[in-house]
Amino acid sequence: MTREKTAPDLPVVGDGSGVAPGAEFYPEEVRLALRNRGMPLEALRYDITPVGMHYLLVHFDIPDVIADDWRLEVGGLVSRPLSLSLDELRKRPKVTLPVTMECAGNGRALMAPRPVSQPWHAEAIGTAEWAGTPLRGLLEDAGVKDDAIEILFTGLDRGVQGDVVQWYQRSLTVQEAMRSEGLLSYETAIRSGCWCRVGTA
Repeated sequence: MTREKTAPDLPVVGDGSGVAPGAEFYPEEVRLALRNRGMPLEALRYDITPVGMHYLLVHFDIPDVIADDWRLEVGGLVSRPLSLSLDELRKRPKVTLPVTMECAGNGRALMAPRPVSQPWHAEAIGTAEWAGTPLRGLLEDAGVKDDAIEILFTGLDRGVQGDVVQWYQRSLTVQEAMRSEGLLSYETAIRSGCWCRVGTA
């Protein structure tokens, strides 16, 4: 079976209700589905998704993080590079925001043809209360230079994609990162660490 095959070319599986295109799942999709989980749609009745019901998507290996040793590094096109411990971040102004998150791939399993990845239907969504410090304050303290275009966030998790070992990264434009609701979160039902680097991407 080749990945070039489109869903209609494959035999119909499931109940044939037409809710999803008839398709078999590739072994890679089954492995991802077993590793990750979606939110039970019954949880939509709650304003805040209960702990343990928020969707989970693990792109790469789960890092072993020692909180006492972890540091947030802000570097690149800044006037004053920062290196802050988790305790130092917790001493900064704290904000708590309810945030609804939806995976960009939500509904991927309904596509025909579809890319081989986590086969979400409609369950990759959830709302949590995230607590942390305003991102804008950190960037102002670091002094983002005028020629910076994006803020690049690099997680501690890494893995192989396209036969290349890479870190998990996402970016925001400087304008987006400076919005008042931008938050560097360190508390919720899901905890993680990252360091950010400012650059001209």
